[in-house]
This record gives sequence, C-alpha cells and structure tokens, in this order.
Amino acid sequence: MARHAENVYYDFAMKLTRDAAQILKTAINGTKKIDEKLGNWDLVTQYDRKIEEMIIGQLKTKFPNHKFIGEESTGKELPELTDDPTWIIDPIDGTTNFIHGFPHTCIVIGLAIKKEMVIGIVYNPILEQLFTARKGRGAFLNDKPIKVSNTQDLSKSLVCLESGFIKVDHMREKTIERLRTLAQEAQGIRTLGVAALTLCYVAMGIVETYYIEGPGISTWDIAAASLIITEAGGVVVDRVTGEKINIMIPRAIGACNEKIANRVVELIREADQRVK
Repeated sequence: MARHAENVYYDFAMKLTRDAAQILKTAINGTKKIDEKLGNWDLVTQYDRKIEEMIIGQLKTKFPNHKFIGEESTGKELPELTDDPTWIIDPIDGTTNFIHGFPHTCIVIGLAIKKEMVIGIVYNPILEQLFTARKGRGAFLNDKPIKVSNTQDLSKSLVCLESGFIKVDHMREKTIERLRTLAQEAQGIRTLGVAALTLCYVAMGIVETYYIEGPGISTWDIAAASLIITEAGGVVVDRVTGEKINIMIPRAIGACNEKIANRVVELIREADQRVK
C-alpha cells in the first residue's frame, strides 16, 4: 500500500475516532435506551448504532470502493474477508460498562488490506487512552511507543478473561473451570468486560495475557487490537491451534510472548477436557 494512501486512511480514521469519542463522552452519564442482543449480558444502545452509522456513513462517502464489517450493521453472519480495503468497526466496545458509566469502554476502528490488518485504533475517551498502530511502524499510547511485558512465567502474570459467560448455559461449566485453572497458576485474574481495550493493556505491558472467546465475541473485538499487540512485540494466537490468529475466527489469546500464550493454550485445553 502506498504510504500516501495509508496516511490518508489513517488521518481520516483518526478524525472519525475523535468525532465518535465526543458522542461517547457526552452520552456515558446520560439516559440510554437499552436493548438485549444475545441476552442480558450482551447489550446495545442507541449510541452504539448512532456512532457506527456516523463512522460507516462518512467512510462510504470518502472511500466508496471500500468494504465494511461493523458490530451493529453486519449482524451475526460475517461477510468473507476479501483483499479489498475493509474497515472493521466496533462503535462502543464494553457497552455494558458504558451503560453503567464504568470507565472501561472504547471506540474501535481497524483497516484490513489484502486480509492483513494495516491500521488499528482503540480509543477510550473517558480515561484519555488512545492506542494506535500501523503495520510495521510500532504501537503507541497517546503517541508514545508501547511494548509488551517481559514476563516469561504465568505465575508472575496478570491474566484477563471474561467471567460473564457463566451466564450462558452451554458455556457455564467451561468458563468456571477455565477461571479456576488459570487462577491457580496466574499471579492474578482480572475481568474488565471490554475486549479491545484489554488486548491493548497486553500491548502496553500491564497485563501479560488475555483469553477471549465466546458468544458475542467477533472480528471487531480483536482486529484492530491484534495489530496493536503484534506491533508492541506481543502475539495473538488461536486458542485451539496455537497458530497465528485468523481475525475472522475470533477465539484468541493475546499475550506478551509465545511462551505465555502456549501455556494458556495448554491450560484451557486441560480445563475443557475436565469438563467433557
């Protein structure tokens, strides 16, 4: 991709991110109209739809030949990822947090070209954390370079995973067993309810690994942040195969290194076998 074209895409995406942030900041403490999607743990508000319509509407006007994958507009059936420039958008990641005014919530914009992520932006305007990455150019928090943790041992690691899937019948026993297994080996467990931002916390070195998989988790949760992690020197792997993640199959482990990622793959596999 020509450097000039990439700059145009990035600059426009940053403008849209900041416009969306104004909507989110203004709305977080106000009244919200709340609908359930998959259940009372998977929510959507009018602001999710408003932000996504604004972002996609402006991108379509500016880049009419580009494609789009967005949480509220795409629906459950993901389109096939092609070589065309494809914007992958989560208008509000951490919607339940947003509804409660819990400050871990963010806007996510990513761009894939030839099936590879080339731009990733994750912005939490409540805590003023702007994570950005461009392929081959490093990862940044508020324009300062970030790097993953140097920790090599899971026993010295903070591990994040989502406990909310205990609410889902077919996930309950697995989630409990995974939590129990990881909690026994890790230094600490955290659950933040916001996938993209938690992956960025791996990128900035304050969390060693994040295990993410379950209903309601999709491409827009991991696409932009997976680039931010890899540009910060970390890895994002498929939790079944242990291979590099396919962003269209979002069962991911983000980690500071392969050693920690592989250990989490092992432990999740062991936990799941015990449940079977």
